[in-house]
Amino acid sequence: MNEGRTLIDWRAVFWIVALIIAVLLFHLLSAVMMPFVAGMALGYLLNPVANWLERLGLNRLGATLLILVSFILAIGLFAIFVGPLLGHQLAGFLVSLPDYVAKLEELITNQAAAFTAKYGGGYLSSLGLFPTGGSSDLQSSLTSLAGQGAQTLAALLRSLWNGGTALVSIVSLLVITPVVAFYLVLDWDKMVLSLDELIPLNHRDTVRALLAEIDRALGGFLRGQSLVCLFLGLWYGLGLSLVGLNFGFLIGISAGILSFVPYVGSLTALVLGAAVATVQGWPHLTLLFEALGVVVTGQFLEGNILTPKLVGESIGLHPVWLIFALLAFSSLLGFTGLLIAVPVAAAIGVLLRFGVRQYLHSPIYLGRPEATPNLVLPKLPE
Repeated sequence: MNEGRTLIDWRAVFWIVALIIAVLLFHLLSAVMMPFVAGMALGYLLNPVANWLERLGLNRLGATLLILVSFILAIGLFAIFVGPLLGHQLAGFLVSLPDYVAKLEELITNQAAAFTAKYGGGYLSSLGLFPTGGSSDLQSSLTSLAGQGAQTLAALLRSLWNGGTALVSIVSLLVITPVVAFYLVLDWDKMVLSLDELIPLNHRDTVRALLAEIDRALGGFLRGQSLVCLFLGLWYGLGLSLVGLNFGFLIGISAGILSFVPYVGSLTALVLGAAVATVQGWPHLTLLFEALGVVVTGQFLEGNILTPKLVGESIGLHPVWLIFALLAFSSLLGFTGLLIAVPVAAAIGVLLRFGVRQYLHSPIYLGRPEATPNLVLPKLPE
């Protein structure tokens, strides 16, 4: 009895130490691991396509080469036809940003002062709810708030730059990522078989079932959410451009990419689109309502059609937990952390649900110490 308990304790210690060492190594090497992590994510996404091509009659090498060439060709065409437009709008947006902020600040100040003066400004001032200095104090407050917001945004951009590209050049990312993805897709089945053989025999069924559940949750989320992001980027970009919004395509594509994080993409399109449309179209509000119509329609399609059909409940994670995981990992590991946040969050979610199921069938919960609970395994995909 004691020998078995000691064995179990040493196994737990071994896996805990191995996990700590792996986390430390990943933290120390996070900067140089970004292209490898990106390549693994790309390989994971493209592996089902390679399996499908194999079923059509291509061998593994031919399927992998076809996928890689098609992917590189698509990226190249995007860079040739869309890259210059995005670059031109980004440069113009950065140049025009101070003017837009100043005009929006002046607009808010004037309208707020006029509104409060017309609807009980003296009464609010007597209660101390409105500054006695009027519009000058309000403008000073807005200026301070805008300055703090600009500093926060600059700090965030510097953090993303330092974590994402300071130590790993863009050239290495573009070169290493496709190479890693190519070899992963080519040898995927062999690697999975090799790892499967290393699983302890007495825990093999449990580990296989858990890995299958993680793969089902992660694969469904990544592939479904990628299609959602692609649709929203095109919808917002083309829609905002068609209504005549300045930098509409840049705002739309950026919002589509950020839609990988729940609510962040739509919020970005809403805030930036409304701000630019207000300044650009003032004193008329037609452009503002048109921009809001594009964003609200896209959000409706995402929430009621796209996400339920393409993503569903595959990942099984609450959006708040997902947002926390993305922010926490990006803070710790920069852009590399963003790449691994969703996989790690999905794996932790599966393990936690498994732990809860075991607890609910354990003697601790049932109150029968003499009972010998059986492992409650997740259902394998059909």
